[in-house]
Amino acid sequence: MGQLKYKGYVGSVEYSEEDNCLYGKVFGMHNDLISYEGETVEELKKDFEGAIEDYLASCEDRGVKPRKPFSGKLNLRMSSELHGRVATIAANTGTTINEFINRAISNELKHIM
Repeated sequence: MGQLKYKGYVGSVEYSEEDNCLYGKVFGMHNDLISYEGETVEELKKDFEGAIEDYLASCEDRGVKPRKPFSGKLNLRMSSELHGRVATIAANTGTTINEFINRAISNELKHIM
C-alpha cells in the first residue's frame, strides 16, 4: 500500500478490483472521514489534495479548528512487569517514562525506515 502526503495529512493508496479504481482515506482522522479516488495515480493525487482543501475550507466556513491527523497522545497498554521495568530504567537514567518510550520508539523506527 502506498501513501500520499499533503499539508501534514497522510493518506492511503489502495486499489479496488471490483470498481477498477484507486482510492484511499486520510490516516488518523477518527471523527472526520476524508476519502478520495481516481482512475490514475495523478487523478488520485489531485482528488486527495482537493479533499484536504475541501476539508480545510469546510472547517474555516464553520469556524472550527481542523483536526490534526494524529493528536500526539497515545494510550499505551503493557504488562505491569514491563511498566515497572520502564519506570525503573527511566528513573535511573533521569528521564520520564514518556521520554524513555519516545526515545525507544524513535530508535526502533530508525531500523525500519
